[in-house]
Parts: sequence; C-alpha cells; structure tokens
Amino acid sequence: MSAVLETRDLAVGYGGVPVVRHVDLRVRSGQLVAIVGPNGGGKSTLLKTVAGLLPPLDGEVRVGGRDLAALSLRARAREVAVLLTGRVRTEYATCREVVEAGRYPHTGRLGVLGNEDLRAVDAALALVGIEGLAERDFMQLSDGQRQRVLLARAICQETPALLLDEPTSHLDIRHQIELLRVLRDVAATRGTGVLMVLHELPLAREGADWLVCVRDGGVLCQGTPDEVFCSGRIEELFDLAPGMYDPATGAVHVRGRGWHA
Repeated sequence: MSAVLETRDLAVGYGGVPVVRHVDLRVRSGQLVAIVGPNGGGKSTLLKTVAGLLPPLDGEVRVGGRDLAALSLRARAREVAVLLTGRVRTEYATCREVVEAGRYPHTGRLGVLGNEDLRAVDAALALVGIEGLAERDFMQLSDGQRQRVLLARAICQETPALLLDEPTSHLDIRHQIELLRVLRDVAATRGTGVLMVLHELPLAREGADWLVCVRDGGVLCQGTPDEVFCSGRIEELFDLAPGMYDPATGAVHVRGRGWHA
C-alpha cells in the first residue's frame, strides 16, 4: 500500500518550544493509524501540525509525495480532511449545509455545488446514518449527533487522508463502535488513510491497524496493536506499576479490584 501521508523527523510545538520531536510516521492507503499516550504528551499538537494547522518546528509533512507546506490552502483541502475536538457553532445552518461545506475545495470560484457534489453529500450522510437529520438545525442536535455530522463533512471532502482528534468524544459506547466501523468502511472502500488521536485503549486496540505511542517529548514506540499491547509497552507508556494493566483482558487493577479501561 502506498503512503498517503508521512512525516520526516518532525518536531512540533508552540512558540519555538518543541513538545514532540523526531516523529517519523507513515499512513498508508486504507490504513487506520491511532496516536495514543498520556494527557499533555503532545498528541493533539502533533495531529494539528500534520494537518497543516500549526507550522512544524523542524522536519516536514508530506501528502501524496509533496511537502504540505508548499501547497495552497485549497490544494491541502483536497489532500487532507480534518475533524478536531471543540464545539462548532453555526448560524441557522442545517446539517446538510454543514456537510456540503466539505465539497467547497472541489468547486469553482463561485462555490456552486454540482450533481457530483450533491451525490457525495448524500453518500456521506447515509454512511454515518444521519439522513434523517439532514434538514435539522445543526445547533439543535446533541453533541454526539453533531460529531457524526462533522464526520460526514470530513468524509464528504473525499481526500486521500483523513485526520481526527478524539473523534469518539461526546459519543456513548454504541456510537463509538459505529464511528470506528464507519472509518474502517471508508478506509476499505475508498482507500482513505486515517490518522486519529484516541484516548480509549480498547477502541485503539480493536479499531486501529497501527499505533503510534507518544510520551516524554517523542515517540516511545510504534507497532501493530498486538505488538504494543502484549509487550509491556502500555505500562511504560502510561507509567503504570507492573501488573496494573492486563493486556489479555484490557482490565486495569486498582487496589486489587479490576475495572475495564
């Protein structure tokens, strides 16, 4: 599988101060890659830099074999779609109109949607199962429903790479699973490479093809879920005492009692 996105010796941070250094990662066509690690470790900063929303402090991000920094904003939007955390506010916009915004990188100067664009909007709405919400006011939805609308907007953009920061936030367990199934479907049927920040370890283990573990200003390790979860790396990644995390069951043991992460 070819790489749709990769970083080379990337350093990310704010005000010239690095948060994460020496990041070399690759997202291949049809692959789901999850960034995991403790809070404050720079996962979201890394994702925003890869998305082109923050300038790299060193190294480079390449999409489709080209340096992301050398592309125009419209050209970037044709290569990378982004779904970030945070509450999006709109003024009297329906869900369909929010999703339609994902098509504007493909339109002309006037931003008029053609038949192909409208078909892409309908397909994205159907894929995430929100056709019935299409004409609803976006601001009148629950947080979980809004998250699905924003995912549809990103899918509708039809880019080779899809970047998501904590996409399962605001979702209950059923909708978390459904969202990951949608992402797997998009990856499998469209060849989209997906890079996402995940906090839920069970979802990362079951939903990702490859894990990038970030802590202490760098990448601790990378590998398949089986390689990472069965090697003692999770304890090291989250600074857990030996035996506190059970890789076989995903249980965390606190004072002799087990609960599932």
